[in-house]
Amino acid sequence: MLKNILALVTFFGFIGCTEGQSIDLEGRIAMKGSAMLNYLTIYDKQTQKSYKIQNKEAFNLVNRQNQTIRIEAKIIKEAMGPGYPAVIEVVNIK
Repeated sequence: MLKNILALVTFFGFIGCTEGQSIDLEGRIAMKGSAMLNYLTIYDKQTQKSYKIQNKEAFNLVNRQNQTIRIEAKIIKEAMGPGYPAVIEVVNIK
């Protein structure tokens, strides 16, 4: 029983360390998706990947569509393949 609890604590400890990484991105802000399922993304020039922005209201990013900006962000959820980009939370606009 104690081994199972210890294994669970270790497993969740590793998961907690992988999330919340801070990254710097520079790219174009765009709205993707259809009418009810749209979301705001940033397309990073260096890695050529799209990231879904979770807190678009915090920095009024909707008004910055089609502009190239540089942001500091924290990864909330890793990408799960094509059509499911990584989810980020914007910390700062540079």
